[in-house]
Amino acid sequence: MNIYDYQVKDAKGNLVSMESFQGKTLLIVNTATGCGFTPQYQGLQELYDRYQNQGLEILDFPCNQFANQAPGTMEEIQSFCQLRYNTTFPIFSKIDVNGDNADPLFVYLKSQKKGIIGNNIKWNFTKFLIDKNGTVINRFSPTTTPQKIEDKIKELL
Repeated sequence: MNIYDYQVKDAKGNLVSMESFQGKTLLIVNTATGCGFTPQYQGLQELYDRYQNQGLEILDFPCNQFANQAPGTMEEIQSFCQLRYNTTFPIFSKIDVNGDNADPLFVYLKSQKKGIIGNNIKWNFTKFLIDKNGTVINRFSPTTTPQKIEDKIKELL
């Protein structure tokens, strides 16, 4: 399997094939609205504004698995992100990234790039960078800001 074999649910619960992002450089992030890393939304949006026209897509997957930091409904999460950070990149349905109910896409991403503490995702705002061919190139910890990975994104565009 590769990344394009997966389907995810958009914010309204509709299935979206990852194949629709084929040929794009992807930054896939598990996010939360009540996290200490939440201000990274601003940096993510800045990257999106700068590089979307060159083929960058940022895919936002809210996750409430870490200290209940994304407790709202999808409507509340979208509203928060748009009003506070003016986000325009795609947001998907809330998911689990670890455990028995982990979303299959994240199971795949973790199998391709392990983290410092093994396979599990440590916290919200873990980022996966995927090239235009669907290869998972890098995994970045939550403490790695979007600005720190800008050069890696530019290399792939």
